[in-house]
Amino acid sequence: MHFELFYLFLFILAFLYAAVGHGGASGYLALMALYGIAPQEMKPTALVLNLFVSLTSFIQYYRGHYFKRNLFLMVAVASVPMAFIGGMITLEDHLYKRLLGLLLLFPIVRFFFFRSPTEDELKPYNNLGALAIGAVVGLLSGMIGIGGGIILSPFLILLKWTDQKQTAAISAAFIFVNSLSGLGGMLTQGISFNAHMWAYVAVAFIGGLLGAYLGSKKLNQDVLKYVLATVLLVAAYKLLFTTA
Repeated sequence: MHFELFYLFLFILAFLYAAVGHGGASGYLALMALYGIAPQEMKPTALVLNLFVSLTSFIQYYRGHYFKRNLFLMVAVASVPMAFIGGMITLEDHLYKRLLGLLLLFPIVRFFFFRSPTEDELKPYNNLGALAIGAVVGLLSGMIGIGGGIILSPFLILLKWTDQKQTAAISAAFIFVNSLSGLGGMLTQGISFNAHMWAYVAVAFIGGLLGAYLGSKKLNQDVLKYVLATVLLVAAYKLLFTTA
């Protein structure tokens, strides 16, 4: 496959993910898997990309006063240590790609079928529930090499703890801290970055910066969600049914 297209797809993914408050690791991983990059290089590379993109996204949504700090702290306190443990776990390539494909179904379902609660519909969060969700999402995040925002977001929306932009702000911060923790866990087992990682970072950072700015201020969130969900649906199909 042509790597010129790889960089174009990477830019588009970073733009779309950041615009809806995510770091994009699941999309980067799917893209790298489809281009034949080894999982042991995919995971840490995707997490580094996550750090740059999720931080730019968080800053924009934080400035918009959408960040619910207490809820973030509740899910993060359980997820961060579990992400570290997950980062120490290595999966076989075949299982890794199938699990990644399954996890892509979370944002697909959310973006296609979950609407943002109105202010009147929002409910107070449950501490034990937030801790349990954070722990499970953190473990899966570390194992696969994602920040976990794609798994956390559907829960926040479905439980009506946050609206769409509050979810984006919390997810961006959640992704950042879990990506750091997952990288820490991987470091204990030895870590291997893709040789082109810094070129990936530059492209993803520019796409993420533009997406975060426009997504938080100007672009129609519903349109962005449907476009991203369609892209992820194609990637999930390929990972689940066409990769070896």
